[in-house]
Amino acid sequence: MFIIANLIIALAQILDYVLWAYIWILIGRVVISYVNADPNNPLVRFLHNATDPVLDRVREKLPVTTLGFDLSPVVVWLAVIFLQHFLVRTLFDLAHALR
Repeated sequence: MFIIANLIIALAQILDYVLWAYIWILIGRVVISYVNADPNNPLVRFLHNATDPVLDRVREKLPVTTLGFDLSPVVVWLAVIFLQHFLVRTLFDLAHALR
């Protein structure tokens, strides 16, 4: 069972890294939304391509625009934090229970 436990630990760690990277991508997206960035810049295009599918889905489901501010990045950020604290920790606990 320790092999399965090690596999779950590795998956939980990778998921944690991916979620942290997405938080930084989301922060980059918020920063470029406040400055007038060139939309043809490859970094700007990457940030839009990485975040638009998630942010658009949140915008469809929730009216998260308040006083002209788009609050969908805040909702996504809270969801990512929830996944880190719930899903990743649950995977770690499951793996340790299997040992």
